[in-house]
Amino acid sequence: MSDDPYAILGVRNDASPEEIRKTYRKLARKLHPDVNPGNAEAEEQFKNLSRAYDLLNDPEKRARFDRGEIDISGVERPRQRYYRDFAEQSASHAYASDSGFADFDADDILSGIFGRRDRPNYRRRGGDLRYHLTLDFLDALNGATRSVILPDGSRLDVRIPAGTRDGQTLRLRGKGEPGQGGAPPGDALVEVSVRPHTVFRREGDDIHFEQGVPLREAVLGGRIEMSAPAGPVTMTIPKWSNSGKVLRLKGKGVPRSDGTAGDAYVTLLITLPDRPDPELERLVGEWHRHK
Repeated sequence: MSDDPYAILGVRNDASPEEIRKTYRKLARKLHPDVNPGNAEAEEQFKNLSRAYDLLNDPEKRARFDRGEIDISGVERPRQRYYRDFAEQSASHAYASDSGFADFDADDILSGIFGRRDRPNYRRRGGDLRYHLTLDFLDALNGATRSVILPDGSRLDVRIPAGTRDGQTLRLRGKGEPGQGGAPPGDALVEVSVRPHTVFRREGDDIHFEQGVPLREAVLGGRIEMSAPAGPVTMTIPKWSNSGKVLRLKGKGVPRSDGTAGDAYVTLLITLPDRPDPELERLVGEWHRHK
């Protein structure tokens, strides 16, 4: 695996956060295990891609990596130490003596450099893992439970909250890499893409769609049943409702976390009977002659 997250994503070292996010999304869709079932190479590339993005998407981690303080896994690099760190000790130092280098112990130096990582009480939180999940429009709108494939081939169930947006990232706490030294595990971050719907269109927390209305109800008014995103609803059609008229269904839009919901806006389209109706033709003809 490359130890350069910029090289893994194929971006410049000065790439903007937005450029990094766009590149990650593009590569994640291409390399995701769901798209490449049984492809071990693609699975490994996806895992490396997630590690690289996890680092570069965190401003603090990215800055520390650029300064050479941590590696791509977030592990601190040992600070380079020089001879003068040990040779320029004052005469009162506990290890100073007339024997010059007689008290010089290489094990002490190595312990100073690497000891922190080897100490039993060394703790480090587990790294976050990133996944991508594509949802149907109604599943994102109404909520659902779906699964993502982990790098080891197992599946992780993801609860999709009602009202989930395209591009939203869901955090599953404790489902990332295990921690070290008893530290807590990282999280699983699941980025969501939502497929467009053939009928419904989302704008903020509102839903827009078109609905056919029989000629009788359009002229005389009445109540018709229709399919809204959350299920069947009954809507009252006012008299003389022309095609293009927009009616509002209050609270039938996108569910919100506070228990409220947006609205649904229905554009009416007048529809004629499926088969020719001579009586209707006669009435329309007479109406036209007498108006």
